Amino acid sequence: MTAAAVTGATVRRVGVVSLGLIGGSVARRLVAEGVEVHAWNPSAPALEAAERDGVVPHASIASLCAAEPDVLLLAPPLRAMADVIGEVAAHVRGATVVTDAGSVKVAVTDAARGAGLSARFVGAHPMAGTEQAGYEASDARILDGARWALTVEPDTDRDAFLRVAALVTGPLGGVVRVATPAVHDAAVALVSHVPHVFATDLLGLVGGADVRDLALALAAGSFRDGTRVAGTHPRRTEAMVVDNAAAVVPVLRRAVADLTALADALEAGEPVGEFFDAAAEVRASMRLAAPEDPAATVTLDGDGWREELLDATRTGLVVGADTATVSVRVTHAPA
Repeated sequence: MTAAAVTGATVRRVGVVSLGLIGGSVARRLVAEGVEVHAWNPSAPALEAAERDGVVPHASIASLCAAEPDVLLLAPPLRAMADVIGEVAAHVRGATVVTDAGSVKVAVTDAARGAGLSARFVGAHPMAGTEQAGYEASDARILDGARWALTVEPDTDRDAFLRVAALVTGPLGGVVRVATPAVHDAAVALVSHVPHVFATDLLGLVGGADVRDLALALAAGSFRDGTRVAGTHPRRTEAMVVDNAAAVVPVLRRAVADLTALADALEAGEPVGEFFDAAAEVRASMRLAAPEDPAATVTLDGDGWREELLDATRTGLVVGADTATVSVRVTHAPA
């Protein structure tokens, strides 16, 4: 695929591999937006349900690739991603751009590169969803205003990136933060993967306590909020933590050290206000760029477009992309 094959193209046809929570939600939303959606799913019932909802079904990944979608979204469980990438690499053709919805980006990007897909691959991760799974749990509304991470590397194709960004900020109704795969994985370890671990551990602490029954009977909002994501299928949580171990491990060790220090201070009757004050300060400073903030156009020309894009979106959001003018619209929070 050449850059010229993508420039100026619009996204009229999208392929989706795996119709789970995210893949199904993407398919539902795009159908509602008038985009032609083709899909393959490993189980027939979900594919049949999607067909009733307006999706064009395919009996195999090879057949789906033969439809030459403008963008092909890979949304299988992480444990199946490498196999799916290999299958797609064997059959993808034409000007199809390949992206994904995996919550880990280094491992997925490495798999895409190893399969020879780098020229047409752009890593993506929608920060949306619930603890539920399957097509029956999918809902186009969970993507409303969703923040997506899109990744760039030294070999990312500019026009492939613009096509995915146009899809996300257009019919998918999202906004974009741009990062390298490693930076993405470090960030989601903090705000997604380790919170899943904490939620699981909290449930485990209650489950192993002598006062379990009373604790559960008294549990209210803070416990529900703190453990909601522990309702995610254990294998799904395990996969994202294992695949992102390099970023998760140091965060867990820091958390263990912080909690140990807190326990020691409580045991010794020492002041512990600093622990809670630091958290309050972080929460108060969480205001970042929003879609409604003033936006500027950034033209992605020249060899340094990746660095320019990363710099422009370090504190901003991509809210639009134009493949014809090779540009993005980026908002920034007011000073």
